[in-house]
Amino acid sequence: MKQNLYDDPEFFMMYKNLRETRITYNDFIEQPAIRKLFPVLKDLQVLDLGCGFGEQANYIIDNGATHVTGVDISEKMLDMARKRTQIHYLHNSMEEIDFNNNEFDLVVSSLAFHYIEDYNLLISRIAKWIKPNGYLVFSTEHPIVLSNKSKEGWIKDSNNNILHWPIDNYGEEGLRTQFWGVDGVIKYHRKLSTLLNVLVQNGLVVQEIVEPESIPEGLEKMPKLINERKRPSFILIKAKSM
Repeated sequence: MKQNLYDDPEFFMMYKNLRETRITYNDFIEQPAIRKLFPVLKDLQVLDLGCGFGEQANYIIDNGATHVTGVDISEKMLDMARKRTQIHYLHNSMEEIDFNNNEFDLVVSSLAFHYIEDYNLLISRIAKWIKPNGYLVFSTEHPIVLSNKSKEGWIKDSNNNILHWPIDNYGEEGLRTQFWGVDGVIKYHRKLSTLLNVLVQNGLVVQEIVEPESIPEGLEKMPKLINERKRPSFILIKAKSM
């Protein structure tokens, strides 16, 4: 099921205003962590799936990549991204777009795969696009965050202090409906074993797994990020094509 929240005017403005604060989980947790997983970017041909505003594509070009192709389903996001000549932006969903075999040295994706219903099909296609000895590096919401079908969130004591995060329905993979700025946001829960086994089954070798916490600046500006030590929001995976 393809979902395009980011062209909904209300959702788009909420997300745009949030990201422009530069005080987000993206800025203090996910982006610092995923950049550490990138190989040396010099002279690489790179594909960015779910590229959004193009911030990651810009970083990749600034660090030496020859060319970046950015794909996003949101035309509003791409309108803000189209500024750099070395970056080719395509308005399409990652489920439908296609590329030649062995076209990219690196495929990256930040916090987009949990919106995709058929993860196995997506990975099987990505594996064909990556050159031998190339890489897939991606982040997604952590399975323990997505598993619970209820919308309760953190378990708190009578004084509203956070105690722990509830984990339920972990083995029941599939659709989850959440509130994130608006009601009815559709995501897909997958077990950790599924995230990893699908990579292996498609000929990719898992090299590194990261469950990141906040960088020090984030703890200063967003003290609540200390709760990432109770449970991680994201998981990041680096896999190599052989």
